[in-house]
Amino acid sequence: MSTALLSVYHKNGIVDFAKALLELGWDLLASGGTARALREGGLRVRDVAELVGGGAILGHRVVTLSREVHAGLLARLSEDADEMASLGLSPIELVCVDLYPMGATIAAAENSLAAVIDMTDIGGPAMLRSAAKGNRVVVCDPNDRFRVLRWLRDGRPDEDEMINSLAAKAEYVVAQYCLASARYRSSGKYDGLLGMKSRECCYAENRHQNQSPAALFTTGTDDPLALDRFEVIEGSDPSYINWTDVNRLLQTITHIAAVFDKNRQIVPFIAVGCKHGNPCGAAIGTSPEDAIHRMAVGDPLALFGGIVMTNFAVSALSAEKMLTAGGKRVLDGVVAPKFFVDAKKVLRRSNDRCRLYENSALSSLSVDSLDTSLFRKPVRGAFLRQSNYNFVLDISDPKLAKTKEVSGDVENDMLLAWAIGSTSNSNTVTLVKHRALVGNGIGQQDRVGCCKLAVSLAERGKHNIQGASAYSDSFFPFADGPEVLANAGVMAILASSGSVNDAKVLDFCAKRNVALWRIPDATGRGFFGH
Repeated sequence: MSTALLSVYHKNGIVDFAKALLELGWDLLASGGTARALREGGLRVRDVAELVGGGAILGHRVVTLSREVHAGLLARLSEDADEMASLGLSPIELVCVDLYPMGATIAAAENSLAAVIDMTDIGGPAMLRSAAKGNRVVVCDPNDRFRVLRWLRDGRPDEDEMINSLAAKAEYVVAQYCLASARYRSSGKYDGLLGMKSRECCYAENRHQNQSPAALFTTGTDDPLALDRFEVIEGSDPSYINWTDVNRLLQTITHIAAVFDKNRQIVPFIAVGCKHGNPCGAAIGTSPEDAIHRMAVGDPLALFGGIVMTNFAVSALSAEKMLTAGGKRVLDGVVAPKFFVDAKKVLRRSNDRCRLYENSALSSLSVDSLDTSLFRKPVRGAFLRQSNYNFVLDISDPKLAKTKEVSGDVENDMLLAWAIGSTSNSNTVTLVKHRALVGNGIGQQDRVGCCKLAVSLAERGKHNIQGASAYSDSFFPFADGPEVLANAGVMAILASSGSVNDAKVLDFCAKRNVALWRIPDATGRGFFGH
């Protein structure tokens, strides 16, 4: 008879799992609390304390850390059989273990080192690693229990593959657990990034980078907007660039939602179009179709072959506007909370080249939807770490200096320009008029170049810039940038302060009757995407 050892912190479902094992002819071992739960469920089980010659000791710190348990997990079933018999030890062929919730203790506001240490599991990870090394059946995820039972009932098909995949998951779970402890106990001196492959990409950023196949990895976060929560309901597997565009769209759409939630206590209909990691169309509207139309005519040329994200369900009419407003186009993808059936038909491309991604969490964006996790960026031989991009402009902030008040409509344009510009590759100057992006001067090495590019793109899109608002993601070092904007018809500028030439910029804007709002550079500089 084969033996299974069960030791779980969360007891949900463990009685049913154990009962199924008994029905399959397994003998059960369990640690104290788990053994008690199984007995209360009417099951026959042997307490592991009987195996190791005594109960838990040292305040329950030592229970399963014994040679009886670990020899049972590590013994080679054939070549170690005689030695095991001479020692009176028996093999353990299956382990079902979940770990103490150390991560939840770390995350709790009232956490302390003593509480974290108390909730740090040692026996659980040790059993998982021993079981993995011993090529046992190791179940560390409650979601795998039914799969393992079905596999056992089916006669263990592809046994080596199944056992290896379960062992790999156990090692991964232990690695995550140990990394969380190292982060906490070192106050961030030690850090890392672990992930599980969620989807393979159809190709890498460039085709020659496919020596190691491109893939999307999930870090196991409970964030409802994490990329692995986006279901591709139609179209071929996204590429590496597709996923990076979805991620950048999320930054922009959540910042738009956050700034309007914070300043207007309402989140409008939002549509954002992206090409190669930067917004080329973005708008808020009074209806889904209004938002999409305004977005699509922002830069119709750049939007061709891009990806669109909305915070509302996409209808056939909305889909038609995506493809025709400002000129006919194709799209590589659309991301929305939901798609109506007819919308899928409208957006469908030959060879499944238009991917449709659904995530219902997009329908309830707010100021709380920003990504607040630490931002890590791989660099050669290392990675950089910083807080995420979660500053949200507050137009009532006393640190926001205003040369003059503007209308509510202009304020809305400035808020939208801020959200777009602060999530575009710096240096950026962004032009918005009538609740829509009309020119995004992205990624220039000098700020006057940003202004010229933004104006040029607006003119290429045949937009009337007169009365538009501009956002600069940092201060103007000279008045030449504001001069380009004012000459084009911009009447309100939102920027930061901190230049030695701030007084000259102020003087120029006053002479040209351009409203200038400035947040200190240290408070609200909007550099992004380095």
